[in-house]
Amino acid sequence: MKTLHRWLAAATLALAAPLASAGYFQWDMVELPPESGASCGDGSPYRFFVNRTPLSKDVVMVYEGGGACWDQKACLGEGSLGATNPDGVPADYMKSINVAFGLVTPFNARNSPQKVQTQSWNMVFLPYCTGDVHSGSKVTVYDDAYPDRPRVQHHAGQANIQAAANWLRTNLGQPRKMMLTGYSAGGVGSTTTYALVRNTLQPTGAATLLADSGPLVPAPRSATPEEYPALKLHNTIRTVWGLDEPGGLVTRFAGQIDGFDPENLGSVNVALARTFPQDRFGFMVFTRDTNFSAFSYEKFYDDIGNAPNPRAYREALFGRWWPDLDRWAADLSTQSNVDYYVPYFRNFNQSHCLTIIDFSGTGIESQGVDSLATFVDNALDRGPSIKLVEGQNNADFTQPLSSFLRFVKLLLNIL
Repeated sequence: MKTLHRWLAAATLALAAPLASAGYFQWDMVELPPESGASCGDGSPYRFFVNRTPLSKDVVMVYEGGGACWDQKACLGEGSLGATNPDGVPADYMKSINVAFGLVTPFNARNSPQKVQTQSWNMVFLPYCTGDVHSGSKVTVYDDAYPDRPRVQHHAGQANIQAAANWLRTNLGQPRKMMLTGYSAGGVGSTTTYALVRNTLQPTGAATLLADSGPLVPAPRSATPEEYPALKLHNTIRTVWGLDEPGGLVTRFAGQIDGFDPENLGSVNVALARTFPQDRFGFMVFTRDTNFSAFSYEKFYDDIGNAPNPRAYREALFGRWWPDLDRWAADLSTQSNVDYYVPYFRNFNQSHCLTIIDFSGTGIESQGVDSLATFVDNALDRGPSIKLVEGQNNADFTQPLSSFLRFVKLLLNIL
């Protein structure tokens, strides 16, 4: 994903330009005060961005993705599995290379060729700079790579989201419709903090979650990693991100979200659906996502991290990922207000994220669905529940790079 930031830089600069008078249709920066508990991983101020319209009381909040960290190198942003923005969020972030995915995600780009309903709403972009999928609440010191230069990591994701929600309620008021969405780490974060944001904003109308490529799969602590491969990851982040400590998300959820099992992080999906039965929850991911699955397993299983060739790597990786996805989908199937959409493959970005740039290449044609747009509209319009998983042998590896080609065409038109 880091490589793609360079491709999208020029488009970012153009799309970030103000479209109207000050205060509306432009990205305004909000810096949260230290007393809110908000901060980036390096201790610098947390900043988020609001694009307002006088024509709507609806609000969409987009959580940025960008890896995660539970070791020193990753928290410093080093390596392919490093966390994004290790040095914080600059005030002009919406004009930077790093935020390119956010601005070309159709949910918060008013002039995107990919039309979605939220393009006429008030828009909020929540940058990611804490390495904890917007969910942590602990200061952890990492010195495993460079003992003489320890990294003091502020895993303050939960405080960032809570403080941002408080600011929005005070300054934008109580919204009518509310939608939370995010991609990759932001897909996880929009899920884990959904109840926190919803209870703060208290929308008067429909509330929706559309979480892209950040599935919290089942992993009960009473089981073994052989049974539930994501267990090693979950046990690690519970400790270093402070999830089980006083004020941590697991502690806050216990007794407040119906059916949440503190011993199983993946239980949050069904628990949210039970707690807010009038809301709609949509989850999406590619079966052949080799990015999120790598974050989930590569550092914990030697046969993945030390695989002798790409074929062996994929077999070891998907041997864990696919059973975890099967259990995840089975859980989601129990709830009538939960949708999921799992196409097999897109020849772009390691089949990671369905909502970056546009929705091309996201269809499940065997089920008569041409694009993710159908899934998105159906969730927002409260249509019949959609629960679709494309089989593991339906990939067309010769499909064109349609998303990238559309981006190139857009860039050429801009320049």
